[in-house]
Amino acid sequence: MINRRTLLGATAILATIATGAFAQVDKVKVGFVYVGPVGDGGWTYYHDVARKAVEEHFGDKVETVFQESVPEGADSERVMTQMALSGANLIFTTSFGYMDPTINVAAKFPNVKFEHATGYKTAENVGVYSARFYEGRAIQGHIAGRMTKTNKIGYIASFPIPEVIRGINSAYAHAKKANPEVEFNVIWAYTWFDPAKEADAAKALIEQGNDVILQHTDSTAPQAAAKAAGNVITFGQAADMAEYAPLPRVSSIIDDWAPYYIARTQAVIDGTWKSDNTWDGIAKGMVVIGEISDAVPADVKEEALALKASIVDGSYHPFTGPMKKQDGSDWLADGEVADDGTLAGMNFFIEGLTGEIPN
Repeated sequence: MINRRTLLGATAILATIATGAFAQVDKVKVGFVYVGPVGDGGWTYYHDVARKAVEEHFGDKVETVFQESVPEGADSERVMTQMALSGANLIFTTSFGYMDPTINVAAKFPNVKFEHATGYKTAENVGVYSARFYEGRAIQGHIAGRMTKTNKIGYIASFPIPEVIRGINSAYAHAKKANPEVEFNVIWAYTWFDPAKEADAAKALIEQGNDVILQHTDSTAPQAAAKAAGNVITFGQAADMAEYAPLPRVSSIIDDWAPYYIARTQAVIDGTWKSDNTWDGIAKGMVVIGEISDAVPADVKEEALALKASIVDGSYHPFTGPMKKQDGSDWLADGEVADDGTLAGMNFFIEGLTGEIPN
């Protein structure tokens, strides 16, 4: 539920309205809209860690509020509207399905700044931000390809949006480079957070012989299912999920939103905030590779860290040709790097992946 604290003083609200969108603000109220519960152990948990970092960084200059477990749709518009009416100067909406609701509400509150995670629609008072999760998926894919004994890797996918498709393609490409015999099996869960569905998906993949499970869903349920099964490895998603290390969780992708949230809040305080499109990765620290556990052989760990280093220094891009699309048509020539526009709208599997992307 919304964390109720002292509302922003009426004087500050009137000053903001009177002086316009780029006025300096003495104290800001920052809202966060979450698709899952703050205790999910993954995506929402780390957004809330970043919210708390904002409070710690700014002290009494900033007040934060949040609403957890907000469905993507009309409910999210209501929550955003309530935050804006309560005096929020800046609102972070942290799930892809909040994109159109964010645009709709922002049009009604031109003096409120909105930041939407993982989307692509902007406005004068709406910026977007995301992380290059596919860089972390490349490292996970390499470890997965080197460690699988059955040559079968399962992937629990949430929704068929470009972010998720990029992750599947990147993980598969690098697993295949590490082990040409590998195959991927994808289950679409159609949820970001539903422990029961996620557990069922993990169990189904394990029963099919997949001894490595990757996930693009937010709970730790797949980790628990893998631990119960034994002889299955997993990777933390959006959070370290280190309580399952050294096995089944052998590494993780951690989302570090705190520096971004602090910077954008500071911009509102300074009156310098402008709509922007931010897409950072490992090099900028928005994507963090969790500790690779001792369950990973030393040579595989060394290879994974070398891959990470090449991504950080820019000498390697996870989508570097030659690559073909699933239908066999050419996509990237030898040495050619995918452009951000194609990656941002990715709607196809690469060659070697089986199954169709749902509409």
